[in-house]
Amino acid sequence: MTARLEEIACLAGIAPWKRGRVTAMLSATEKLPHARDAAQAVALATKRGGAVACWNSRQPRGLPELAAQAGVPVWFVEDGFIRSAGLGAALVQPCSLVLDSRGAHYDSTRPSDLEVLLEGGAFTPAQLDRTARLIERLCTRRITKYNLAEAVPELPQDKPFVLVLGQVDDDLSVQLGGAGQSVAGMIETVRHEEAGRTIVFKPHPDVSAGLRRGVAAPEGCIAVPDADLLWLIQRAERVHVLTSLGGFEALLRGREVVVHGQPFYAGWGLTHDRNPPLRRTRRLSLEALAAGALIEYPLYFDPVQGQPCPVEQLLDRIEAAPPTRPLSTVARLRGQAALRLAGLRRIAHIAGT
Repeated sequence: MTARLEEIACLAGIAPWKRGRVTAMLSATEKLPHARDAAQAVALATKRGGAVACWNSRQPRGLPELAAQAGVPVWFVEDGFIRSAGLGAALVQPCSLVLDSRGAHYDSTRPSDLEVLLEGGAFTPAQLDRTARLIERLCTRRITKYNLAEAVPELPQDKPFVLVLGQVDDDLSVQLGGAGQSVAGMIETVRHEEAGRTIVFKPHPDVSAGLRRGVAAPEGCIAVPDADLLWLIQRAERVHVLTSLGGFEALLRGREVVVHGQPFYAGWGLTHDRNPPLRRTRRLSLEALAAGALIEYPLYFDPVQGQPCPVEQLLDRIEAAPPTRPLSTVARLRGQAALRLAGLRRIAHIAGT
């Protein structure tokens, strides 16, 4: 079953700062209620005869078990692949969401609505033509998921390199779609495969900002934390990723992409897969992959008009927005304080056991 807005009974696990925007995007008619915990979510869904739409990483404790006992479906909400002009970590509101009735798109342990669409969906010539124009616009206008204003790195212009995109091991996309690989493990594999070549490593933006723990400057690599992603992609001989969306953005720009995990764009014949997802048997064109991932699957929202819109209309808004720095000083300090608090809580927990 494909997720439909009119079948959502309530929302759960939505961060307070983006609750208004998510509610506006997912409410088909009347404004959807937000459940404070698993019991209330299941009660609301049972009463209203629908599904709980939940941010996967913020599921209320016990929700999967209670929902299964009551026969209530739990659907997954995540950011879309063209999200906004700015990071969610900087509290920039999302302008794109995905809603999935089967599973999170990054969870390769089971099919998602996106995977089912890509495996069996029919894409018409008109859809593929539209997608080809969309890809061209994304490339020429340099549009990505977050559309950050980043700097051109100081790298030798005439020296070839391979690019490795960092992530965070505790991210659900790595845990559920990384095929058991860690970021450090991927880097070690790349160093072995690409021996003798220059390896450039771009850390995850949240790691560079001090918001999350992760690999920042691996041995044997040139780390470029604030470097322009598209500049790196366009000049790299090839791009290595675990599950990073940067691999998809590299594919859209015609680059060779080596995938060490199992993100949604792997397994369709477009990437070099070190751990191919065996369920995915169809061979797709780039246009078909992008039609599913960028047009058919997400929901888009016009932040000026305050209503749903097609992807092209959101691109108009993004192109009109001023360049956005990766993170403000306030956002960096807030995230670093949260990390310290989490460390103190872990120490207190260990001391009490």
